[in-house]
This record gives sequence, structure tokens and C-alpha cells, in this order.
Amino acid sequence: MLLRAQRDSIIARSDLAVGAQPPGTATTVVFSMETMISVDNLSKTYDSGLRALSNVNLEIRRGEIFALLGPNGAGKTTLISCICGIVTPTEGKISVDGHDIISDFRAARSIIGLVPQELTTDSFETVWATVSFSRGLFGKPANPAHIEKVLRDLSLWDKRSDTIRTLSGGMKRRVLIAKALSHEPRVLFLDEPTAGVDVSLRHDMWEVVRKLRASGVTIILTTHYIDEAEEMADRIGVISNGEIILVEEKAELMRKLGTKQLTLQLEQALAGIPAELAAYRLTLADDGAQLVYTYDAQRESTDIIALLRDVGAAGIGFKDIHTTQSSLEDIFVSLVKGKK
Repeated sequence: MLLRAQRDSIIARSDLAVGAQPPGTATTVVFSMETMISVDNLSKTYDSGLRALSNVNLEIRRGEIFALLGPNGAGKTTLISCICGIVTPTEGKISVDGHDIISDFRAARSIIGLVPQELTTDSFETVWATVSFSRGLFGKPANPAHIEKVLRDLSLWDKRSDTIRTLSGGMKRRVLIAKALSHEPRVLFLDEPTAGVDVSLRHDMWEVVRKLRASGVTIILTTHYIDEAEEMADRIGVISNGEIILVEEKAELMRKLGTKQLTLQLEQALAGIPAELAAYRLTLADDGAQLVYTYDAQRESTDIIALLRDVGAAGIGFKDIHTTQSSLEDIFVSLVKGKK
């Protein structure tokens, strides 16, 4: 059996693994509670009879990164298209920074930058020309310094004189982001922005997103790389079958719906769970060489301390310990499956 000092050390390690962070590592994101985008009872039925959105209600805060997750066909792109004024809603109301997207279209649209899924650019224009032209479409005066900054931030400066058709798929997607940023929007929609983008370019892209958020830009992200949403987002919304099924702070979502597992690597394999440990609902793994404790993310770490104490009292020695926690992807999959 482990000595008390060894067990205390392991308890400290387990506390760190299940949620505590070393001093100085935590980062606090502060954004306004003021509503930037308001969606009220939004529905969209296409002429074919497909009901893509059903009574969607959503508020997105000024200056946050909001990740909208959902399976293919869930309604993500339709919702974004309605907010951006590309698709006309069948029912409901949408406002962006207080501007109705129907009655005050010009003001609402001038606030928004959109990076669509599809690569739609003028193949025979240069990078500089197409980004500058996008700025002019919004009635903005020429600003070469701003265009240069956008291109440099997106690692496109060296490609400024190249025609779009000569660029790789990843570079073309960067051009779409540059076009969306050309008129200095206060809201930026990123619809699958890293599809086809390599890891290096993706990293640079997220650095730009972080800088934009720091400057006060509200960012709405859809992605199939759920690890990106887990890393970047302040809040998470999940849409399925045209309905919003959950909107939650990311950290709170992980706390509420995430499960954790603590695994003890035993010194000697067990044939069964001792009766005195039955209350913990433990399981054995690896032919009895591992003792696994699965618990709710909202349970306090004092339960772990009690478990380790009782394991020691039962005469069970262990030589290693590790913890795992369900990821945002695990939570997303369970939510969508539960909705079907």
C-alpha cells in the first residue's frame, strides 16, 4: 500500500487534473452582456416544403465568440443567411445592433462581415483588387492602409498581386476572410472558415479572430472541428432539425454535462469490487488491474479524497492515477443523439 505522503501527492495531482489550474494560468474573458444580435421566433420554410428553421430564439452578445454547432442539415447556414439578409425568413424578426434586417437592411448589413462556406471569388482578379472592391461595395472610402493590415494579418501580403485562380484552396479561403473584414464590420460570421485549411494557416487565422474579439468584434462561428469551438468560444449553441436545443456558457456546459473518470492503476489486480467500496459504483478494467470511478462534473473533489481514503482503508494499493473528462465533442454527440 502507498505511504500517506505518496497518496497525498496523488490526491493533489487529481485535484489539478479534474479542474484546478496552477496560479497564473487562468485567463478571464470579459465581454459585454449587451445584445448585439436578436433573433425572435424565426422560422424558414422553403418553396419545396422543407422547414429549415422552426421558432428559433437566440441572443448573441456584443464582443463574444459564439459557436453554433449542429450536424449537416441542422439549419446552421440557413440561420446565418437569414441574419445576414441573404435568405428571407418566413416568420419572425431579426435585429443587428438595433437595426431590423428587413426594414433597416442597409444599416444592418453594413455592420456584418460574412465568410461563407463556398469558395466564391472572381478568379481573374488580384487579391488586392478583390478585397479593395469588397470594401467599396459597402460605401467605404478607399483605405489602402487597412487593406494592407488585413492582408498582412492573414499572411496574404506576399500574394497581393496574384490572381485568385492561382491560389491554393486554403489561400482562397483566407481571401474570403479578408473580403469580409475589408469594410471593418462589427459582427463577423465564420461559416466553416477552416475547411481545407492546413494546420499552420488555421493557427494564424485563429490569432486574427482573437485580435478581432479583443477589439470588440462579435464573432459567430460554425465549424465541424469541435475542438476549435472548445478552444475559441465563449458560449455554445447547438441546433438540430432547425431548432435551437441548447445555448450555454462553454465552461458551464462542460461543468453541467461533462462526465469525469478517475482511474487507479492497481498494484495487484482485483477479482471484484470490495463491499466497503460499493457506494462509489466503481468498475474494474484491464482484467482487474484498473479501478475506474465515473462521476458527475458537478460533484466536488472531496468525493475523490474520500474515495482514495476508503481505497487505502480497504488495503488496496495503487501505483498511478489519471483522470479524463468528456470533451465538447462528446457532449455535442450526446445532445444531438438525444434529440433524434
